[in-house]
Formats: sequence, structure tokens, C-alpha cells
Amino acid sequence: MNPSNQLTLAHAGAILAAALAAARADGLPPVAVAVLDASGHTVALQREDGATPLRVDIAIGKAYAAAGMGVASRVLHQRAQDNPVFFNALASSSQGKFIPQTGAVAIRAADGTLLGAVGASGGTGAQDEAICAAGVNAAGLVAA
Repeated sequence: MNPSNQLTLAHAGAILAAALAAARADGLPPVAVAVLDASGHTVALQREDGATPLRVDIAIGKAYAAAGMGVASRVLHQRAQDNPVFFNALASSSQGKFIPQTGAVAIRAADGTLLGAVGASGGTGAQDEAICAAGVNAAGLVAA
């Protein structure tokens, strides 16, 4: 893989910083934000003071689903409604890590290569997705 097509710790840090700044600017409750690589491994994670305990697991699960399927979790949420048996099987086969709920985006390089995903939990699904996209864009990558 070309080094320019890798999700680095520097990218992840920039994504987290911008996503958290967007959450504060939007007045969201305390959030957790997780950045995963294309294999679904956590690269970076932050939980704001006051974020409830499940926020971390939910953010990771949303990002895991987006990374695993290469699309925003909003798309997966709709697909899950249309095909619940398949999506229940995905959740089961991933030991519960796969959460197809709005609030995560895939991270892509400029050439379209899937680099990973970022998920958030704390606001509404749409708010979580928006701060994730803001983070990815601020890092100079493509939110998908």
C-alpha cells in the first residue's frame, strides 16, 4: 500500500480534534469519537468528560460497521431496515461489534481507497455523522 493511502496516527489525531471541536461548536452533549483503520482496529479514541460509559462502545461499533462495509453507517441503517436477518447475522458474526446506526462515515483517500472509518456517539445520529465528516474533511481525507 502506498504510504499516502494509509490512515496514520497523525490523521486520526486530526480527525479527533476536528470532530470534537465540531461537537463543541454545535453544543452537543459530551461525545466519544473512535477512528478505526480499514481492518477495524482502533487507531485513536477519545471520550469527553461526562460522556456516558456506552458512548465508547457505540462509537466503535458504528465505525466498525462503516469500515467493514465501506460506506457511511446511515446507508447501513437503511439497509438493515430492508434486510434485518442479514444485518442481525453481521452483528452476531462480529461478536456484537457491528452497529449499523447513523453516526459514522467511511474514510477514503483522494483516489477512493478505503482507509478506515470514524464513528461518534453522544448526539443524534445525524449530529454524530456530521462531526465525523467534519473531522475527516479537516484531515484532508474524504468522508464517504
